[in-house]
Amino acid sequence: MSNLDALDLARIQFAFTVSFHIIFPAITIGLASFLAVLEGCWLKTGNAVYKDLYHFWSKIFAVNFGMGVVSGLVMAYEFGTNWARFSDFAGSVTGPLLTYEVLTAFFLEAGFLGVMLFGWDRVGRKLHFFATIMVAIGTLISMFWILSSNSWMQTPQGIEIVDGRVVPMDWFRIVFNPSFPYRLAHMALAAFLSTALFVGASAAWHLLRGRDTPQVRKMLSMAMWMILVATPVQVVVGDAHGLNTLEHQPAKIAAIEGHWENIPGEASPLVLFGLPDMDAERTRYSLAVPYLGSLILTHSLDKQIPALKSFAKEDRPNSTIIFWSFRVMAGLGMLMLACALLALVLRRGGALYRNRLFLWFALLMGPSGLIALLAGWFTTEVGRQPWVVYGMLRTTQAASNHSATQMSITLALFVLIYFSVFTVDIGYMMRLVRKGPKTHEAHVLPEQPGQLATARRPLSVAD
Repeated sequence: MSNLDALDLARIQFAFTVSFHIIFPAITIGLASFLAVLEGCWLKTGNAVYKDLYHFWSKIFAVNFGMGVVSGLVMAYEFGTNWARFSDFAGSVTGPLLTYEVLTAFFLEAGFLGVMLFGWDRVGRKLHFFATIMVAIGTLISMFWILSSNSWMQTPQGIEIVDGRVVPMDWFRIVFNPSFPYRLAHMALAAFLSTALFVGASAAWHLLRGRDTPQVRKMLSMAMWMILVATPVQVVVGDAHGLNTLEHQPAKIAAIEGHWENIPGEASPLVLFGLPDMDAERTRYSLAVPYLGSLILTHSLDKQIPALKSFAKEDRPNSTIIFWSFRVMAGLGMLMLACALLALVLRRGGALYRNRLFLWFALLMGPSGLIALLAGWFTTEVGRQPWVVYGMLRTTQAASNHSATQMSITLALFVLIYFSVFTVDIGYMMRLVRKGPKTHEAHVLPEQPGQLATARRPLSVAD
């Protein structure tokens, strides 16, 4: 770390903590909605398979929810400790938005989570289903406010700057800023896809081990249907998001495409592969398709996409990073679609649960949703640089006044603690996955005749 200054270390520290954190909310959002669907299907059909799956995945949800809460608290403190100037500049907007998230989403989740996890045999079926739905809605509301805050940093509006600080003028325009609808839909679909791939991989693992039960089959079937429906929708939403980014953050699009200059009167090519060189101002070893860049990004053959050389050097995002992070995200998206289409073909042939090559494919695709999600967030956040609040506050102006030594020590501690704590937690969650769903399990045991057992630990639901 000797060649890194305090700003670089602060950025690495936040990237490290947010990369750990985002995994858990994504799975939490997807699993909460999945649990609501499972309980709704059980109430409608009476099929005990859905009930067994609900109890199985609620255990994993409980562990994942706890890890998401803990990892999220750290980032809230980082805003004050490492990015005090940003908080001073934009706190009048980001502070209330994050407060709304706590007052609406977190309180809603906390209020109904206990009923959802421990109230199965303590409350009526309709009330328990209502609690599950409220928790699912709470996760979506949480995503709403977090994405609104982050999207405002990407496309700020509805404010004035007075004495070097942001003053909110129109909260509707702040919340529903230009990039927010696209990014909200994109993130929601990413969460559902990540969860579906996780569920599908779990089912594939059990089938490969010879555990062919109705519960496991239902897991795989539901996961593949979700991927088949959500992936094409994600492609359409991603295209709309790209057009929005082209309008509001053209330098990001130029860096994603590794596109350095335009030839007058000629449509822009699409660079498929290459090695962007920020110093040489060109993309080495590029493999490009003529006209395709203009066709995809402007939906025409007579318009050009922005070129990086048209922006000042100090305003250019790092193309070397986001050129590849975007392609990782897009490439994995194509593999997801291939997996879902293959599942559809095998389903029609009756071989969905027996084809071992497909099951291995589904198993290996398990982490692909989370990898694509992380790649997408790297593309978004690195592509916003050198700005924290786009066009208003540079990253160099946002950091606290810490030394490189201080940041090195805290970064090392974060790495040590995170890997120690979360490795254990993730390992425990994966052990739960390996156990698989039980058939008609007894979920609550009476301590005495006529008396229901009482949970004594927050994670006792996962025992």
